[in-house]
Amino acid sequence: MVTRQLPNPAELLELMKFKKPEFDGKKRRLDAALTIDDLRLIAQRRTPKAAFDYTDGAAEGELSLKRAREAFQDVEFHPGILRPAPAVDTSVEILGAPSALPFGIAPTGFTRLMQTEGEEAGAAAAAAAGIPFTLSTLGTTSIEGVRQAALRETAGPYPARNWFQLYVMRDREISYELARRAASAGFDTLQFTVDTPVAGARLRDKRNGFSIPPQLTLGTIINAIPRPWWWWDFLTTPKLEFASLSSTGGTVGELLDAAMDPTISYDDLAVIRDIWPGKIVIKGVQNVEDSVRLRDAGVDGIVLSNHGGRQLDRAPIPFHLLPHVRAAVGEEFTVMVDTGIMNGADIVASVALGADFTLIGRAYLYGLMAGGRKGVDRTIEILRAEIERTMRLLGVASLAELTPGHVTQLQRLVPVAKAAAGAVVR
Repeated sequence: MVTRQLPNPAELLELMKFKKPEFDGKKRRLDAALTIDDLRLIAQRRTPKAAFDYTDGAAEGELSLKRAREAFQDVEFHPGILRPAPAVDTSVEILGAPSALPFGIAPTGFTRLMQTEGEEAGAAAAAAAGIPFTLSTLGTTSIEGVRQAALRETAGPYPARNWFQLYVMRDREISYELARRAASAGFDTLQFTVDTPVAGARLRDKRNGFSIPPQLTLGTIINAIPRPWWWWDFLTTPKLEFASLSSTGGTVGELLDAAMDPTISYDDLAVIRDIWPGKIVIKGVQNVEDSVRLRDAGVDGIVLSNHGGRQLDRAPIPFHLLPHVRAAVGEEFTVMVDTGIMNGADIVASVALGADFTLIGRAYLYGLMAGGRKGVDRTIEILRAEIERTMRLLGVASLAELTPGHVTQLQRLVPVAKAAAGAVVR
Protein backbone atom coordinates (compact mmCIF):
# COMPACT_ATOMS: atom_id res chain seq x y z
CA MET A 1 0.00 0.00 0.00
CA VAL A 2 1.20 3.54 -0.83
CA THR A 3 1.34 5.83 2.18
CA ARG A 4 -0.31 9.15 1.38
CA GLN A 5 0.19 12.53 3.00
CA LEU A 6 -0.78 16.11 2.51
CA PRO A 7 1.51 18.00 0.11
CA ASN A 8 4.37 19.82 1.80
CA PRO A 9 4.56 23.37 0.38
CA ALA A 10 8.31 23.57 1.01
CA GLU A 11 8.95 20.38 -0.96
CA LEU A 12 6.71 21.60 -3.80
CA LEU A 13 8.69 24.82 -4.07
CA GLU A 14 11.88 22.79 -4.46
CA LEU A 15 10.34 20.96 -7.42
CA MET A 16 8.85 23.97 -9.17
CA LYS A 17 10.37 27.12 -10.56
CA PHE A 18 8.21 29.81 -12.08
CA LYS A 19 9.46 31.07 -15.40
CA LYS A 20 10.33 34.74 -15.43
CA PRO A 21 7.94 36.60 -17.73
CA GLU A 22 9.40 38.05 -20.93
CA PHE A 23 7.86 41.42 -21.80
CA ASP A 24 9.79 41.90 -25.07
CA GLY A 25 7.36 40.48 -27.64
CA LYS A 26 10.00 39.93 -30.33
CA LYS A 27 12.35 38.11 -27.97
CA ARG A 28 9.48 36.05 -26.63
CA ARG A 29 8.39 34.80 -30.03
CA LEU A 30 11.94 34.17 -31.25
CA ASP A 31 12.88 32.28 -28.10
CA ALA A 32 9.79 30.10 -28.61
CA ALA A 33 11.02 29.15 -32.11
CA LEU A 34 12.95 25.91 -31.72
CA THR A 35 13.26 25.01 -35.42
CA ILE A 36 13.41 26.72 -38.78
CA ASP A 37 9.86 25.48 -39.37
CA ASP A 38 8.81 27.42 -36.25
CA LEU A 39 10.40 30.57 -37.69
CA ARG A 40 8.55 29.92 -40.96
CA LEU A 41 5.19 29.86 -39.16
CA ILE A 42 5.99 33.12 -37.35
CA ALA A 43 7.06 34.68 -40.66
CA GLN A 44 3.83 33.59 -42.31
CA ARG A 45 1.76 35.24 -39.57
CA ARG A 46 3.68 38.51 -39.72
CA THR A 47 4.20 39.02 -43.46
CA PRO A 48 1.66 39.88 -46.17
CA LYS A 49 0.80 36.92 -48.37
CA ALA A 50 2.43 38.17 -51.56
CA ALA A 51 5.80 38.82 -49.88
CA PHE A 52 5.68 35.59 -47.89
CA ASP A 53 4.72 33.50 -50.92
CA TYR A 54 7.51 35.07 -52.97
CA THR A 55 9.95 33.65 -50.39
CA ASP A 56 8.18 30.40 -49.63
CA GLY A 57 7.13 29.45 -53.15
CA ALA A 58 8.87 27.77 -56.04
CA ALA A 59 8.23 27.12 -59.73
CA GLU A 60 5.11 25.53 -61.21
CA GLY A 61 4.00 22.59 -59.04
CA GLU A 62 6.89 23.20 -56.59
CA LEU A 63 8.01 19.58 -56.99
CA SER A 64 11.73 20.44 -57.05
CA LEU A 65 11.55 22.15 -53.67
CA LYS A 66 9.40 19.41 -52.14
CA ARG A 67 11.74 16.69 -53.38
CA ALA A 68 14.84 18.55 -52.17
CA ARG A 69 13.43 18.79 -48.66
CA GLU A 70 12.29 15.17 -48.72
CA ALA A 71 15.80 14.12 -49.75
CA PHE A 72 17.16 15.53 -46.49
CA GLN A 73 14.33 14.01 -44.49
CA ASP A 74 15.16 10.63 -46.05
CA VAL A 75 18.62 10.52 -44.48
CA GLU A 76 19.62 7.70 -42.20
CA PHE A 77 22.56 8.46 -39.90
CA HIS A 78 25.01 5.84 -38.62
CA PRO A 79 26.46 6.98 -35.29
CA GLY A 80 29.59 5.63 -33.70
CA ILE A 81 29.52 4.75 -30.02
CA LEU A 82 31.98 5.17 -27.16
CA ARG A 83 33.64 7.99 -29.07
CA PRO A 84 33.49 10.97 -26.72
CA ALA A 85 32.88 14.36 -28.32
CA PRO A 86 32.34 16.71 -25.37
CA ALA A 87 33.34 19.63 -27.59
CA VAL A 88 32.89 19.87 -31.33
CA ASP A 89 34.69 22.01 -33.89
CA THR A 90 32.24 23.34 -36.49
CA SER A 91 34.75 25.54 -38.31
CA VAL A 92 35.80 24.99 -41.90
CA GLU A 93 38.21 26.50 -44.40
CA ILE A 94 36.31 27.53 -47.52
CA LEU A 95 37.67 29.28 -50.60
CA GLY A 96 40.83 30.44 -48.90
CA ALA A 97 39.49 31.71 -45.59
CA PRO A 98 37.83 30.36 -42.44
CA SER A 99 34.15 30.12 -41.56
CA ALA A 100 32.93 29.38 -38.04
CA LEU A 101 30.20 27.12 -39.39
CA PRO A 102 29.84 24.93 -42.51
CA PHE A 103 27.18 27.17 -44.03
CA GLY A 104 26.77 30.69 -45.30
CA ILE A 105 23.87 32.85 -46.39
CA ALA A 106 22.81 32.42 -50.01
CA PRO A 107 21.94 35.31 -52.35
CA THR A 108 18.29 36.37 -52.29
CA GLY A 109 16.62 39.07 -54.34
CA PHE A 110 14.12 41.69 -53.13
CA THR A 111 15.18 41.02 -49.55
CA ARG A 112 13.92 44.28 -48.04
CA LEU A 113 10.47 43.35 -49.32
CA MET A 114 10.33 40.54 -46.76
CA GLN A 115 11.43 42.78 -43.88
CA THR A 116 12.80 46.27 -44.08
CA GLU A 117 16.21 45.53 -42.48
CA GLY A 118 16.88 43.27 -45.47
CA GLU A 119 20.42 42.43 -46.51
CA GLU A 120 21.97 44.62 -43.83
CA ALA A 121 20.45 42.35 -41.17
CA GLY A 122 21.74 39.26 -42.98
CA ALA A 123 25.23 40.63 -43.52
CA ALA A 124 25.54 41.85 -39.94
CA ALA A 125 24.28 38.58 -38.45
CA ALA A 126 26.59 36.56 -40.68
CA ALA A 127 29.62 38.67 -39.76
CA ALA A 128 28.81 38.39 -36.06
CA ALA A 129 28.57 34.60 -36.43
CA GLY A 130 31.76 34.35 -38.48
CA ILE A 131 30.16 33.04 -41.68
CA PRO A 132 29.95 34.41 -45.27
CA PHE A 133 27.03 36.46 -46.58
CA THR A 134 26.20 36.57 -50.29
CA LEU A 135 24.60 39.62 -51.92
CA SER A 136 22.40 39.12 -54.98
CA THR A 137 22.62 41.19 -58.14
CA LEU A 138 18.92 41.84 -57.44
CA GLY A 139 19.56 42.83 -53.83
CA THR A 140 17.84 45.80 -52.23
CA THR A 141 20.92 47.01 -50.35
CA SER A 142 23.95 48.31 -52.19
CA ILE A 143 27.25 46.48 -52.46
CA GLU A 144 28.90 49.14 -50.31
CA GLY A 145 26.05 49.12 -47.76
CA VAL A 146 26.33 45.39 -47.24
CA ARG A 147 30.08 45.61 -46.77
CA GLN A 148 29.74 48.37 -44.19
CA ALA A 149 27.09 46.38 -42.27
CA ALA A 150 29.41 43.37 -42.17
CA LEU A 151 32.48 45.32 -41.06
CA ARG A 152 30.55 46.93 -38.18
CA GLU A 153 29.82 43.48 -36.74
CA THR A 154 33.10 41.67 -37.29
CA ALA A 155 34.59 40.28 -34.11
CA GLY A 156 36.83 37.44 -33.02
CA PRO A 157 39.04 35.31 -35.27
CA TYR A 158 36.74 35.23 -38.30
CA PRO A 159 36.98 38.01 -40.90
CA ALA A 160 33.90 39.62 -42.41
CA ARG A 161 33.34 37.67 -45.61
CA ASN A 162 31.07 38.93 -48.35
CA TRP A 163 30.39 37.10 -51.59
CA PHE A 164 28.65 38.56 -54.62
CA GLN A 165 26.20 36.67 -56.82
CA LEU A 166 26.33 37.81 -60.44
CA TYR A 167 23.77 37.54 -63.20
CA VAL A 168 25.32 38.19 -66.59
CA MET A 169 22.84 40.67 -67.99
CA ARG A 170 21.96 41.41 -71.58
CA ASP A 171 23.93 44.62 -71.27
CA ARG A 172 27.17 42.93 -70.31
CA GLU A 173 28.84 46.13 -69.15
CA ILE A 174 26.32 46.44 -66.28
CA SER A 175 27.45 43.05 -64.97
CA TYR A 176 31.12 43.85 -65.47
CA GLU A 177 30.76 47.09 -63.51
CA LEU A 178 28.96 45.30 -60.65
CA ALA A 179 31.80 42.77 -60.45
CA ARG A 180 34.36 45.58 -60.33
CA ARG A 181 32.41 47.38 -57.59
CA ALA A 182 32.15 44.23 -55.48
CA ALA A 183 35.87 43.54 -55.81
CA SER A 184 36.70 47.14 -54.91
CA ALA A 185 34.45 46.93 -51.82
CA GLY A 186 36.30 43.87 -50.52
CA PHE A 187 34.05 40.99 -51.57
CA ASP A 188 36.28 37.92 -51.86
CA THR A 189 34.20 35.45 -53.92
CA LEU A 190 31.96 35.74 -56.97
CA GLN A 191 29.05 33.36 -57.50
CA PHE A 192 28.41 33.31 -61.26
CA THR A 193 24.82 32.07 -61.57
CA VAL A 194 24.06 29.98 -64.66
CA ASP A 195 20.59 28.47 -64.12
CA THR A 196 18.46 31.45 -65.16
CA PRO A 197 18.39 31.67 -68.96
CA VAL A 198 14.73 32.61 -68.52
CA ALA A 199 12.62 33.11 -65.43
CA GLY A 200 10.86 30.11 -63.92
CA ALA A 201 7.06 30.07 -63.75
CA ARG A 202 6.45 31.06 -60.13
CA LEU A 203 2.71 30.58 -60.02
CA ARG A 204 2.14 31.82 -56.48
CA ASP A 205 3.50 35.20 -57.54
CA LYS A 206 1.23 35.33 -60.58
CA ARG A 207 -1.82 34.43 -58.54
CA ASN A 208 -0.94 37.05 -55.92
CA GLY A 209 -0.34 39.74 -58.53
CA PHE A 210 3.14 40.11 -57.05
CA SER A 211 5.17 43.11 -58.17
CA ILE A 212 8.02 45.33 -57.04
CA PRO A 213 7.09 47.72 -55.55
CA PRO A 214 3.93 46.07 -54.18
CA GLN A 215 0.73 47.25 -55.82
CA LEU A 216 -2.18 48.11 -53.55
CA THR A 217 -5.39 46.25 -54.39
CA LEU A 218 -8.46 45.44 -52.33
CA GLY A 219 -6.95 42.00 -51.67
CA THR A 220 -3.58 43.33 -50.50
CA ILE A 221 -5.26 45.89 -48.25
CA ILE A 222 -7.47 43.23 -46.64
CA ASN A 223 -4.45 40.95 -46.18
CA ALA A 224 -2.47 43.81 -44.65
CA ILE A 225 -5.03 44.75 -42.00
CA PRO A 226 -3.75 42.23 -39.41
CA ARG A 227 -0.11 43.09 -40.30
CA PRO A 228 0.15 46.88 -39.85
CA TRP A 229 3.76 46.66 -38.64
CA TRP A 230 4.92 45.40 -42.07
CA TRP A 231 3.23 48.26 -43.90
CA TRP A 232 4.49 50.79 -41.39
CA ASP A 233 8.04 49.58 -41.98
CA PHE A 234 7.53 49.53 -45.74
CA LEU A 235 6.01 53.03 -45.96
CA THR A 236 8.42 54.75 -43.55
CA THR A 237 11.75 53.42 -44.84
CA PRO A 238 13.74 54.17 -48.02
CA LYS A 239 12.26 53.24 -51.38
CA LEU A 240 12.39 49.57 -52.29
CA GLU A 241 14.62 49.18 -55.34
CA PHE A 242 17.45 47.12 -56.76
CA ALA A 243 20.13 49.04 -54.92
CA SER A 244 23.13 47.99 -57.00
CA LEU A 245 21.22 48.64 -60.23
CA SER A 246 19.51 51.89 -59.28
CA SER A 247 21.80 53.96 -61.49
CA THR A 248 21.38 51.79 -64.60
CA GLY A 249 17.95 53.06 -65.56
CA GLY A 250 14.87 51.13 -66.56
CA THR A 251 11.83 49.86 -64.73
CA VAL A 252 11.85 46.94 -62.34
CA GLY A 253 10.34 44.74 -65.03
CA GLU A 254 12.95 45.78 -67.55
CA LEU A 255 15.77 45.06 -65.12
CA LEU A 256 14.35 41.64 -64.32
CA ASP A 257 14.07 40.84 -68.01
CA ALA A 258 17.62 42.05 -68.57
CA ALA A 259 18.94 39.81 -65.80
CA MET A 260 17.73 36.69 -67.59
CA ASP A 261 19.78 35.98 -70.71
CA PRO A 262 19.65 32.66 -72.59
CA THR A 263 22.83 33.50 -74.53
CA ILE A 264 25.36 33.28 -71.68
CA SER A 265 28.16 30.81 -72.37
CA TYR A 266 31.68 29.76 -71.46
CA ASP A 267 32.86 32.86 -73.33
CA ASP A 268 31.15 34.99 -70.68
CA LEU A 269 32.78 32.92 -67.97
CA ALA A 270 36.19 33.66 -69.49
CA VAL A 271 35.51 37.41 -69.48
CA ILE A 272 34.27 37.39 -65.88
CA ARG A 273 37.29 35.32 -64.86
CA ASP A 274 39.55 38.03 -66.29
CA ILE A 275 37.65 40.81 -64.49
CA TRP A 276 37.29 39.18 -61.09
CA PRO A 277 40.47 39.11 -58.94
CA GLY A 278 39.19 36.75 -56.22
CA LYS A 279 37.66 33.29 -56.09
CA ILE A 280 34.94 32.39 -58.58
CA VAL A 281 32.36 29.65 -58.19
CA ILE A 282 29.60 28.62 -60.58
CA LYS A 283 26.15 28.46 -59.01
CA GLY A 284 23.37 26.36 -60.50
CA VAL A 285 25.28 23.23 -61.57
CA GLN A 286 22.91 20.26 -61.96
CA ASN A 287 24.82 17.32 -63.43
CA VAL A 288 28.11 15.46 -63.14
CA GLU A 289 29.35 16.28 -66.66
CA ASP A 290 29.12 20.05 -66.15
CA SER A 291 30.84 19.71 -62.78
CA VAL A 292 33.85 18.03 -64.38
CA ARG A 293 33.95 20.48 -67.26
CA LEU A 294 33.91 23.46 -64.90
CA ARG A 295 36.66 21.97 -62.79
CA ASP A 296 38.74 21.55 -65.93
CA ALA A 297 37.94 25.13 -66.95
CA GLY A 298 39.78 26.33 -63.86
CA VAL A 299 37.02 27.79 -61.68
CA ASP A 300 37.53 27.65 -57.93
CA GLY A 301 34.37 25.71 -57.14
CA ILE A 302 30.73 24.99 -57.89
CA VAL A 303 27.40 25.19 -56.10
CA LEU A 304 25.09 22.26 -56.77
CA SER A 305 21.76 24.05 -56.87
CA ASN A 306 18.45 24.11 -58.68
CA HIS A 307 17.84 27.70 -57.56
CA GLY A 308 15.73 26.62 -54.63
CA GLY A 309 13.28 24.95 -56.99
CA ARG A 310 12.42 28.35 -58.47
CA GLN A 311 13.52 27.74 -62.05
CA LEU A 312 13.04 24.32 -63.68
CA ASP A 313 10.48 22.25 -61.82
CA ARG A 314 11.38 18.54 -61.59
CA ALA A 315 15.06 19.56 -61.70
CA PRO A 316 17.68 17.23 -60.20
CA ILE A 317 17.94 17.12 -56.40
CA PRO A 318 21.29 18.72 -55.47
CA PHE A 319 21.73 16.56 -52.34
CA HIS A 320 21.27 13.39 -54.39
CA LEU A 321 23.83 14.62 -56.94
CA LEU A 322 26.41 15.41 -54.29
CA PRO A 323 28.19 12.04 -53.82
CA HIS A 324 28.30 11.41 -57.58
CA VAL A 325 29.80 14.83 -58.27
CA ARG A 326 32.32 14.45 -55.48
CA ALA A 327 33.47 11.11 -56.88
CA ALA A 328 33.84 12.61 -60.35
CA VAL A 329 35.70 15.83 -59.51
CA GLY A 330 37.98 14.50 -56.77
CA GLU A 331 38.65 15.65 -53.23
CA GLU A 332 40.54 18.87 -53.95
CA PHE A 333 37.84 20.71 -55.92
CA THR A 334 35.41 22.86 -53.91
CA VAL A 335 31.82 21.60 -54.02
CA MET A 336 29.00 23.41 -52.23
CA VAL A 337 25.30 22.59 -52.10
CA ASP A 338 22.05 24.43 -51.49
CA THR A 339 18.27 23.95 -51.89
CA GLY A 340 16.05 22.41 -49.24
CA ILE A 341 18.19 22.89 -46.12
CA MET A 342 15.93 23.37 -43.09
CA ASN A 343 17.91 21.72 -40.30
CA GLY A 344 21.49 21.55 -39.08
CA ALA A 345 21.34 17.80 -39.62
CA ASP A 346 20.87 18.50 -43.35
CA ILE A 347 24.15 20.40 -43.29
CA VAL A 348 25.97 17.63 -41.41
CA ALA A 349 24.69 15.05 -43.90
CA SER A 350 25.89 17.21 -46.79
CA VAL A 351 29.38 17.54 -45.35
CA ALA A 352 29.53 13.79 -44.69
CA LEU A 353 28.70 13.07 -48.34
CA GLY A 354 31.37 15.38 -49.70
CA ALA A 355 30.19 18.98 -49.55
CA ASP A 356 32.82 21.49 -48.51
CA PHE A 357 30.15 24.01 -47.60
CA THR A 358 26.41 24.69 -47.78
CA LEU A 359 24.20 27.73 -48.34
CA ILE A 360 20.86 28.65 -46.76
CA GLY A 361 18.31 30.93 -48.42
CA ARG A 362 14.74 30.48 -47.24
CA ALA A 363 15.86 29.49 -43.72
CA TYR A 364 17.55 32.89 -43.41
CA LEU A 365 14.56 34.74 -44.84
CA TYR A 366 12.12 33.03 -42.47
CA GLY A 367 14.20 34.35 -39.60
CA LEU A 368 14.35 37.81 -41.15
CA MET A 369 10.56 37.95 -41.56
CA ALA A 370 10.04 36.60 -38.05
CA GLY A 371 12.19 39.19 -36.32
CA GLY A 372 14.55 41.25 -38.47
CA ARG A 373 18.22 41.09 -37.50
CA LYS A 374 17.43 39.21 -34.28
CA GLY A 375 15.46 36.70 -36.31
CA VAL A 376 18.48 36.04 -38.53
CA ASP A 377 20.59 35.61 -35.40
CA ARG A 378 18.02 33.07 -34.22
CA THR A 379 18.21 31.17 -37.52
CA ILE A 380 21.97 30.84 -37.16
CA GLU A 381 21.67 29.91 -33.49
CA ILE A 382 19.14 27.14 -34.25
CA LEU A 383 21.24 25.67 -37.06
CA ARG A 384 24.43 25.89 -35.00
CA ALA A 385 22.82 23.97 -32.11
CA GLU A 386 21.45 21.32 -34.49
CA ILE A 387 24.85 20.87 -36.15
CA GLU A 388 26.65 20.52 -32.81
CA ARG A 389 24.05 18.13 -31.40
CA THR A 390 24.08 15.94 -34.52
CA MET A 391 27.87 15.77 -34.50
CA ARG A 392 27.94 14.77 -30.83
CA LEU A 393 25.31 12.09 -31.39
CA LEU A 394 27.31 10.74 -34.34
CA GLY A 395 30.44 10.63 -32.20
CA VAL A 396 32.53 13.09 -34.22
CA ALA A 397 34.45 16.01 -32.76
CA SER A 398 35.15 17.86 -36.03
CA LEU A 399 33.69 18.17 -39.50
CA ALA A 400 36.81 16.48 -40.89
CA GLU A 401 35.78 13.27 -39.10
CA LEU A 402 32.52 13.01 -41.05
CA THR A 403 32.57 10.40 -43.82
CA PRO A 404 30.06 8.93 -46.30
CA GLY A 405 29.80 5.99 -43.90
CA HIS A 406 27.87 8.21 -41.49
CA VAL A 407 24.99 8.66 -43.95
CA THR A 408 22.69 6.59 -46.11
CA GLN A 409 20.53 8.43 -48.64
CA LEU A 410 17.16 6.74 -48.63
CA GLN A 411 15.22 7.40 -51.80
CA ARG A 412 11.50 7.70 -52.46
CA LEU A 413 11.98 8.26 -56.18
CA VAL A 414 13.77 5.31 -57.79
CA PRO A 415 14.75 5.80 -61.45
CA VAL A 416 13.03 3.56 -63.96
CA ALA A 417 15.45 1.41 -66.00
CA LYS A 418 14.75 -0.40 -69.25
CA ALA A 419 15.75 -4.05 -69.55
CA ALA A 420 17.46 -5.31 -72.66
CA ALA A 421 14.20 -6.81 -73.93
CA GLY A 422 12.44 -3.49 -73.58
CA ALA A 423 10.47 -4.36 -70.45
CA VAL A 424 10.34 -1.70 -67.76
CA VAL A 425 11.72 -2.72 -64.39
CA ARG A 426 11.99 -0.91 -61.10
